[in-house]
Amino acid sequence: MNTIADPVLHAERLHGGRPAVDDGTMRLDHQALAQRVRRAVAWLRSTTGPGDRVALLAANSADYLTLYLAVPASGRVLVPLNTRWSEPELAYALDDSATTMLIADRDPGGLDHHVDQVIRLDGEGKRDEPWASHAPVDDLGVGVTENDLAGLFYTGGTTGRSKGVMLTHRNLIANTVHVRASFPSSVDDVYLIQAPMFHAAGSMSILDVVWNGAKTVILGEYDKQRVLDMIEAHHVTMTLGVPTMLAAQVEAQLERPRSVSSLRRYVHGGAPVAGEVLQRATRAFPNADLVEIYGSTELAPLATAYRREPSNMSTWRPRSCGPAIMGVEVRVVDVDGAALPVGEIGVITARGPNVMAGYWNKPEQTEGVLSDGWYRSGDVGRLDVDGHLYLHDRADDVIVSGGENVYCTEVEEALYTHPDVLEATVFGIPDDQWGEAVHAVVVLRPHATSGAEAIVEHCRRMIAGYKLPKSIDFVDGPLPTSGPGKVLKRELRAPYWQGVDRAIH
Repeated sequence: MNTIADPVLHAERLHGGRPAVDDGTMRLDHQALAQRVRRAVAWLRSTTGPGDRVALLAANSADYLTLYLAVPASGRVLVPLNTRWSEPELAYALDDSATTMLIADRDPGGLDHHVDQVIRLDGEGKRDEPWASHAPVDDLGVGVTENDLAGLFYTGGTTGRSKGVMLTHRNLIANTVHVRASFPSSVDDVYLIQAPMFHAAGSMSILDVVWNGAKTVILGEYDKQRVLDMIEAHHVTMTLGVPTMLAAQVEAQLERPRSVSSLRRYVHGGAPVAGEVLQRATRAFPNADLVEIYGSTELAPLATAYRREPSNMSTWRPRSCGPAIMGVEVRVVDVDGAALPVGEIGVITARGPNVMAGYWNKPEQTEGVLSDGWYRSGDVGRLDVDGHLYLHDRADDVIVSGGENVYCTEVEEALYTHPDVLEATVFGIPDDQWGEAVHAVVVLRPHATSGAEAIVEHCRRMIAGYKLPKSIDFVDGPLPTSGPGKVLKRELRAPYWQGVDRAIH
């Protein structure tokens, strides 16, 4: 099995003169990218020790991509930090991981007290590359093995306190191979990174694109209009975004079309996506296959994939996120871990060389999710006779109302079919009679006038009465999201549960 140095070496040997990276301020071919990685490795060897944790707090850039490759290639452990976290959340990750060096493109505030050294990438208002004066190493990757820890990827914390997911070189390389086998890219592809690179959605395809000698275009701060502009300007062929990004770009493209005929693949994942959004996406991006993926940070990150072709909408499987990708097994189990028959809803588990080594310094939590090579997710779903996975919800996000399970995604799916609904999210709130009641938060389209009663009646034609929202809040929007772009249900739900004994449900 290879290590993270191998994609860099392969591209340097075979595709050295081909474009590799363009972040708007810097353009590199694969030879120049490899040289930057070699210099950064030399610098890291002179300032840190093998196995040291090196945290990165920065926006997307060519520097970020360089360090994403160089830190693990040097035998150090990368700790990407969520740029939207508060200082206490960042400090927790630094302390928990015992990070020695923090590399930042901004004022670290009080974080310098939690590490041995802080390195700034933005010295005196200009780009500062601390590795620039170092001679490139000629032994890139030597001494690093596939079982070495490559990164500590802290979970988003949307469902609890963040944990450091331990991913080895083997985990990341294996999943890259799985992705290439399942939906391969070409040397002529242009891949747009639009999601934050501290998250799996932003970094998932880095190794694949570099290994293939293709080009990566990097968007710094996310903006839906800039995504469309960059697809047009750079003739982007592939990109990946979470459903909130996809939905926003679809609306923006339909309102003010750009030339997006080059886009042949739009990968989306991180949360279920409403069928209405996918239908509109075929009009916004008519040449692009819509590839729905399922996975998690713990799976490095991919487990399943489902390609929807705009020209064959009649064959689509609604709400499917596809079969297991090559190299990964997926099954659905009951509370005792026994595999469930086809069609029955249970907890999603996965097994393969991409499954994490465990949670950093958390043996009990690791034992709770890993068993015999299987990772037990916090997600609920089912498999059909062809092995396609259907994601219903997170296990801790199912509403139990009057003894009936209500899956939030099913209600959201119904809400999104209303022509006046732009965004919607659903969660449970306390109810004296039913334990929990279904509650929705909705963002209406501009100039829409529909009220709660009309929207509920619309949903009644699609879902059972006990699943209908008992109440709806209308907000100006957009809905609050985490750094990776997932809707922060916990933040919206919290006011309703203050002082309430959750045991009632």
